[in-house]
Amino acid sequence: MTGLIVFLLALILLIGYAVMIYNGLVRIRNAVKLAWSNIDVLLVQRHDELPKLIEVCKQYMQYERDTLERVTQARSQVETARQTGDVSSVNAAEGALRSGLANLYAVAERYPDLKADAAFRNLAARISALETAIADRREIYNDAANAQNVRIETFPDSIVAGMFNFEPARLLRFDAAQTADVDVGLAFGK
Repeated sequence: MTGLIVFLLALILLIGYAVMIYNGLVRIRNAVKLAWSNIDVLLVQRHDELPKLIEVCKQYMQYERDTLERVTQARSQVETARQTGDVSSVNAAEGALRSGLANLYAVAERYPDLKADAAFRNLAARISALETAIADRREIYNDAANAQNVRIETFPDSIVAGMFNFEPARLLRFDAAQTADVDVGLAFGK
């Protein structure tokens, strides 16, 4: 009888411990979702600002159709990737968008009237602030994703994670070219 009681107590403790692990994994998974949601909000805000910037630029940049179209296409790619929630697709689309924006700002240097336009300056500053906020949120997301991945891979959490199909989170990474400062001189052939 004593052996049965000890066995039941051990089983209850084991189940309680497994429940604590499961709840911790759920909390960390939800932290990753929240961090992604915070990035998503900023991507939507930037998505809404870009057409305004392009419209202001169109008024001045009549011969720069390719530059404007690249930004528009990249914006569309980011929106599609954002809606699917595919971190890998967002990585690629963000690279194209950042490159397009860098080229747009470099080309804008050729148009003194555009650079002096208050709407252009305000929109450029707003988008720049959103870019900074996205970078900050990306760091928070990656921290949460890394924490989840570590929990899923470590013992004994890996056992519970495997039983309940917890998937590793993908890190949101941009390569060095995507995060480097824009060399405006290169855009002008200097």
